[in-house]
Amino acid sequence: MAHSKNHDYHILPPSIWPFFGAASAFVMLLGMVIWMNGHGATERGTPFVGLIGLLGVLYTMYAWWSEVVHEGNTGDHTPVVRLGLRYGFIMFIMSEVMFFAAWFWTFFKHRMYPMGPQSPAVDGVWPPVGIETFDPWHLPLINTLILLLSGAAATWAHHALVHDNNNRRDIKAGLTLAVILGVIFTFFQAYEYSHAGFGFAGNIYGASFFMATGFHGFHVLIGTIFLLVCLIRTYRGDFTPEAHVGFEAAAWYWHFVDVVWLFLFAAVYVWGAG
Repeated sequence: MAHSKNHDYHILPPSIWPFFGAASAFVMLLGMVIWMNGHGATERGTPFVGLIGLLGVLYTMYAWWSEVVHEGNTGDHTPVVRLGLRYGFIMFIMSEVMFFAAWFWTFFKHRMYPMGPQSPAVDGVWPPVGIETFDPWHLPLINTLILLLSGAAATWAHHALVHDNNNRRDIKAGLTLAVILGVIFTFFQAYEYSHAGFGFAGNIYGASFFMATGFHGFHVLIGTIFLLVCLIRTYRGDFTPEAHVGFEAAAWYWHFVDVVWLFLFAAVYVWGAG
């Protein structure tokens, strides 16, 4: 037949989500500019426009990914399509690596060549005067162990799916444990921030510390939601040993978050403490 499918690729029908997502992102950006700039020297604008854009972005993510999940469950994700999705997610993780490289770069620069009142003639001290850094061998070490255990739980669930005959009980147990540990990590990170002896503004140490660890914490939150969605899909009967790209992407992302935290712990908390 003229319209019969004779290839392994999935030809997508026209979709509103790329345009709707781009428009929502623009409204969110515009709203954030209005909110941050305000209308005067000390007055702040309203966040209302930015929140509308944010809701549009979140709805686009939900609706678009729901369609992708439906495509996978109805057989549209052939081996060729799954390979393309894996390559795409690998490229996304590579872009995230470069994103964090920027924050490591600025921290390394100021750690090795701290700025002082007479720089560059005379370098300053690190940490800057008046900064009381965290002891890396207390809460930061505990958080490191928590995140590593969470990654091990996600690996356990992945192994149960692929190599243990689709053991649904272990998949659910591993994902549940990974999500719980991710939530605990976020709670401890917030607790640590609330007891920081330095702020974000006014010093390069605080700015570098909060930007690097804060963005990592945001990625932990995203990864926890990612694993939670996989857990919900597992209870719905999704994923097979042959077709589980969503699960695989969540596991890769979570391990990426683990590795970034190991570098943060070694560089920022241990070496960066001075």
